[in-house]
Amino acid sequence: MEKLKCIKGEEEINQISPITWAYVGDAVYELYIRTQLVNNTDLKPHKLHTEAIKYVKAKAQADILRKIENDLTQEELEIVRRGRNTQTHHIAKNASLHEYRYATAFEALIGYLYLTNQYERLNFILKKVL
Repeated sequence: MEKLKCIKGEEEINQISPITWAYVGDAVYELYIRTQLVNNTDLKPHKLHTEAIKYVKAKAQADILRKIENDLTQEELEIVRRGRNTQTHHIAKNASLHEYRYATAFEALIGYLYLTNQYERLNFILKKVL
């Protein structure tokens, strides 16, 4: 399988809504978690799903962002700020507004790094999750 890369330039990606970054980041992060669980456990699919939820729910993502904030660059903190302050019309069922905004910020960061092909930095951040 060929490595997926975004063909847009960084300037174009900066013009994309942070919600779109979060949309991509949600998928990238979930795939990362699922891959790690498959690689490091012998769980059956239902248990894999149950375990993955522990990492991908809004509260867990908000907690991860708080944990890694001091390791982020100024540019990454700006991406996080933009993601956190973006207006959404959806609130997670089992999360506070504060947690949901931080989770969106985390997903925006993951999506932004992925879209700008910053894989080394993305891997550095994702390795802090598990």
